[in-house]
Amino acid sequence: MSYIRKVPNTWWLQRKPYFLFIVRELTSVAVAGYCGFLLYLMYALSKGEDAYSAAIGLTTSPASYTLHTIGLLLVLYHTITWFNVTPKVLVFHLGEEKVPAVVIAGAHYAGWLATSALVAWLLLGTGTSV
Repeated sequence: MSYIRKVPNTWWLQRKPYFLFIVRELTSVAVAGYCGFLLYLMYALSKGEDAYSAAIGLTTSPASYTLHTIGLLLVLYHTITWFNVTPKVLVFHLGEEKVPAVVIAGAHYAGWLATSALVAWLLLGTGTSV
């Protein structure tokens, strides 16, 4: 017979690394929720201009601004912590040499920056008005 030690449900509150890990995992809920919101907007767009205008009207309230700000902060936290943990689980070797963790994380940040710059250029810098 083996002994199984009982672990309290609050085990993740006992040490800061555990807490930060659980917070990062819970931010996935915010990411999924925002994806659901974007799918709802696409659905409203498929139903016509009036339905889409009504859906966009929901985003102009102070509560919506607050939720979007909180969502942005959660997604940024999720992304930054994910990029920082990536070198620990994704180990590359060039020949006999291990690629430094800063290079792996830096490549992720560079890709994020390039993608953000491209999206900003497409939305803001094309010189055309919608």
